[in-house]
Order: sequence, then structure tokens, then C-alpha cells
Amino acid sequence: MAFQGIHEYIDLLERKGELIRISGYVNPVLEIPEIVDRVSKSPEGGKALLFENTGTDFPVLINAFGSNNRMALALGADNLNAIGDEIESLFKKLVSPKAGLMEKLRMLPMLGQISSWMPKSVSGKGKCQEVVMKEPDMGKLPVLTCWPADGGPFVTLPCCVVTRDPETGVRNVGMYRMQVFGPNLTGMHWHKHKTGARHFNEYKKRGERMPISVVLGGDPAYTYAATAPLPDNIDEYLLAGFLRKKRVELVKCITNDLEIPSNADFVIEGYVDPEEDFIWEGPFGDHTGFYSLADWYPKFHVTCITTGRMPFIRLPLLVSLRRKMRTSVALRSAFSLAR
Repeated sequence: MAFQGIHEYIDLLERKGELIRISGYVNPVLEIPEIVDRVSKSPEGGKALLFENTGTDFPVLINAFGSNNRMALALGADNLNAIGDEIESLFKKLVSPKAGLMEKLRMLPMLGQISSWMPKSVSGKGKCQEVVMKEPDMGKLPVLTCWPADGGPFVTLPCCVVTRDPETGVRNVGMYRMQVFGPNLTGMHWHKHKTGARHFNEYKKRGERMPISVVLGGDPAYTYAATAPLPDNIDEYLLAGFLRKKRVELVKCITNDLEIPSNADFVIEGYVDPEEDFIWEGPFGDHTGFYSLADWYPKFHVTCITTGRMPFIRLPLLVSLRRKMRTSVALRSAFSLAR
């Protein structure tokens, strides 16, 4: 099932009785997280919560993937094992060394189906670019401060942090938390073994700024694909296309030449300068139940923020992703096979 934006997923959750709307004002600093911490620990993960009054122009959808049922709804499946079985069967057929000529011929329709899931670049502007904040201000977004000793507010679920290898041009879609330090400055928390960090090192060798674009919202499949342990040669947007059974349409950003899904809800464009000193980021209340220590990470300079005309920002707690974004055994098995 393909969602054209997070608002369509909200509508589905409401129809299925999986959403509670909170119309009264709730502060994004500690108050929203405290409520969600209790709700998400309820039997079956509680309900998804839509905080409609955050003191900003935008609501917050949270705990959206906090149960097996909501994960299945987000990925358009009856159950998560069915998706894992389909991925596993697909990879086994594609990489089978014993496939004879007739079996390979029988795979041609499957290859055609796979090609229909490949991401496609489209011209013009996307729905995510209907409103352009040319003087970006992260303070206008309801970014959460989750725990009392956190270093500040963190974007904890940027569903797609898009980078590109400057040597090969190959795109990567990852997920790295971002502490907000000012109107147009955040940290970029990638560990040394992550693909984003590897791209950063390549730009550093070349002495060039590294363009980055961060996607918020859009189809929930984008969020899942950004977290999947895919091999380097598998495009995350291809996985998203498989999950949606519809290709992802990509448009070019406004202040850099990276591509992002046209139906995203928010896009934060910017760059990291490898020649700059790092910034002291953290601490952060992590999914382990402990604070991860502060450390030095690259500065992400925001050059532009774009949205659709009816945006819904989705910035769930990290715990909503790490503890509550459920992954079936079959899905984990399929991704291990892919690697």
C-alpha cells in the first residue's frame, strides 16, 4: 500500500481505532515524551498519539509504529512475517546458482516487476516543496526534548538522511539523530562505521562541502527502508518501492542537487563542511535506558526547509523506533540473506 503522505497514514490509523487526538496544548519539551513513555508501555503498545497543539504551527504524531498491528498497517501487510517471507523468497530466486535456463526465463516477469519498483526522477517541484522557508528556522518545528539531562532538543526520527558518495555518485538513505543548536544548525550523529560517515570522509579528502538532505514524514515505508540493514549496492528507495508496490518518485532539492521523495512532508536541506571543527553533541537518553555520553560530531548547516501546504511533522521518540518499531524474525532473516 502506497501512502501519499503521513496524513493518509493518520487517516488510516483513525479509521482503525489506533489513534488518539490530543487537542489541548502539550509542551514538546519533556511533556509530550513523558506522556508517550507511559502510553507506549501499555499493553500492545498503546495507541498512536497526535498532539495537535504544540505551541508551533505543526502537530506531532508519535508512537505511530508502536505495535505489530500498526507496523503492519504502515507497510500495507496483514502481518510482518508475510513481508519477510516475500523478501526472502525473492532473494533466493534471484541469487540461486542452480537456476537452469527455463527457470531463468520464468524469472523474467519477476525482473519486470522489480524494475517497476525502481525509484524514478521526475521534473518540476514536488508536493514537499510547495512552501519554501528560505530563511530556515528549526525553532518553528516542534522538535522534542525527551529526557531531563538531554543536551537539547533532538530530531530523533529523520526518516531519510540522504547523502551521496562523491566518487561513485551512489546514494545512501540513512537515519542519524540531529541535536538542534540554533535556527539553522544541528549536529549530525553518525558513527564511524555508518555509510554517511564514510561519505563524509570522502568529501574531506576532496576538500569539498558535503550536501545532505533530511526527509521527515512521507510514506512510512521510507522510514523503514532507511533503517534496514541493506548491502551498499541496494538502493533504500528500491526497498521502499517494494514495500509500497509502487515506485518512489524523486525530485531535486532546491539548494543542493540531491533527490528526495516528492511526497515527503518536510525536507531539511543543508551541508556539512569537513574543514570545520566538530560540535559537542549530547548527552542523549538512549533506547538502552541510559544516557549516551556527549561527544564530537559534524555540524549540519541548514540552508532551506520545505513543506507541503498541509504538513504533518512526525518526530517520534527514539524509543518509538528502537523499542517499538517491530521487526519480524522473517524480515531479519531476509535482510541477512540479502547481505
